[in-house]
Amino acid sequence: MNFTIQSTLIPVENGYETVDVQIVDGRIAAIAPTLEVVGTPVDGCNKLLLPGFVNAHTHSSEMWQRGIIPPLPLELWIAELYDFTPLDPEQVYLSALGTAAETLLSGGTCVVDHLVMIPGRELETIAATVRAYREIGIRAFVGPLLQDESLTASIPSGGNPQEHLPYLRSTQETLKLMQEVVQQFHRPEEGIEIMTAPTGTQLCSDALFEGCIELSDRHHLCRHTHLLETKAQQMLAEEKYGCSAVTHLMHLGFLSPCTSLAHCVWLDEADTKILAETQSTVVHNPLSNLRLGSGIAPILKYLRAGVNVAFGCDGSASNDSQDLLEAIKIGTILHNVTDFDYQNWITPRQAVEIAALGGARGLGMADQFGSLEVGKQADLVLYDLTNLSLLPRTDPIGLLVLGRPTQAVDSAWVRGNRIIASGQITTISVDDLRRSLFERSQWMSDRQSKSVKQVEAHYRSVLNLPVR
Repeated sequence: MNFTIQSTLIPVENGYETVDVQIVDGRIAAIAPTLEVVGTPVDGCNKLLLPGFVNAHTHSSEMWQRGIIPPLPLELWIAELYDFTPLDPEQVYLSALGTAAETLLSGGTCVVDHLVMIPGRELETIAATVRAYREIGIRAFVGPLLQDESLTASIPSGGNPQEHLPYLRSTQETLKLMQEVVQQFHRPEEGIEIMTAPTGTQLCSDALFEGCIELSDRHHLCRHTHLLETKAQQMLAEEKYGCSAVTHLMHLGFLSPCTSLAHCVWLDEADTKILAETQSTVVHNPLSNLRLGSGIAPILKYLRAGVNVAFGCDGSASNDSQDLLEAIKIGTILHNVTDFDYQNWITPRQAVEIAALGGARGLGMADQFGSLEVGKQADLVLYDLTNLSLLPRTDPIGLLVLGRPTQAVDSAWVRGNRIIASGQITTISVDDLRRSLFERSQWMSDRQSKSVKQVEAHYRSVLNLPVR
């Protein structure tokens, strides 16, 4: 775990500087123009060193449905998603490997997996996922996706929240399961952390949120949930609570510096103020928000209000990839059309800080990784500036964020362990992964979902859309 990156480019306040970076016992020990070589030398010439990015919201097991779900809004998309045959643990394992591999190869060293579990085989689902993340070596925060209310309850005036469904556990059973998950799998010292992660206010009771708060306080866990992703969820919150979902979560005590909130598309100024005051983090998932027609999250307003922001890919069935650089690019330039004052637009350097330090801050780990600072853990990525997609030589970070970098990652380290060398993942066989994903799947098209047909008419009426 001791090595020295020699003659690498790093960003500084007024440009870039060529330095050596010493890593000792998995942490950054020194950064200076010329340093004594400690451990193994790594050639950083014509390469850019950045802190690893955080893929701050995804659902790894959705990889098996990517590219097949038609253009639908979230509430109908979910109905389609749940129509697929449940996965087996080996598929869960392979999709976690695939999610981690794509994240690493696009500059990410940490993944937040809001994990969809196999009904009745929840512990097996988590075990398979954790096994994959340990094998490949990525830092992972795993939040089992919890709900105790029926899918129909997610649409305003849509149904009975307590309607029995065979895959739903009771609130107490769910919390008991989470306690067991924490005991079996929460291993911060190994780079694997469990989060309390209720699905969202649209599918969870107050009792479930309160139980998750108690668990997170007792075991020092991060909290994660979806928040106001769609207009329908905004309407439902007013119907369900008589106030915004943000206000309700504040009253419950769910919002905190260790809380990250995926999407946050339909928030108003009062909601934004609450997030800033509670130091909660917004996870921006621009690609899935566009794919599902959810809207454009007002990220520029959040940043101006002092809200911490991170980037996420979201699941592979709503993105439909785990290319973190693509999510960062879209999440950077998308907002140029929401505010005509160009001085408010996100710069490439700001985007890198959001992707790295913003992601770390949302996990309560800003003192451990997310920036190039002495004492921090070596979650680092080295980009090859001779790669065709990063040429000709202009601004390296501008090329990385605004361009279309392909195969630009030369090396990556997580907690000082080298995961990528010379552009290749070293901890697993990517060829074996490709072969397994191919062999365990088949070409599909023109799926017809019975579940979508059952809820579509009601959904359209609630949103005042013509029923065809």
